[in-house]
Amino acid sequence: MDGKIYEAQAKYFKALSHPTRIKIVEYLRKNEMCVCEIFPHLGEEQSNISRHLAALKRAGILSSRKKGVSVYYRVQDENVFKVLELVLSFVKKVAKEKAAILS
Repeated sequence: MDGKIYEAQAKYFKALSHPTRIKIVEYLRKNEMCVCEIFPHLGEEQSNISRHLAALKRAGILSSRKKGVSVYYRVQDENVFKVLELVLSFVKKVAKEKAAILS
């Protein structure tokens, strides 16, 4: 594969590499929302959530639209949920294996 493909893949995973960003993506699973609706739900400062939203948007995971003074975000490609589900499955499997070794 071309090096640019690897870079694009790394950029995608880097955008998902923060727990808050995963929470944002999961929170946007069903509905488009304004940042004013997202930050109170996650219990973080609006400026912090806005930075995370920008990173997810740069990676192409989210898209946005402006309505008046508000910016609404939505998941651009639902395949991100498949990625998150695969990773969760892997994390659970590793946790079970480690628990089995410790017992």
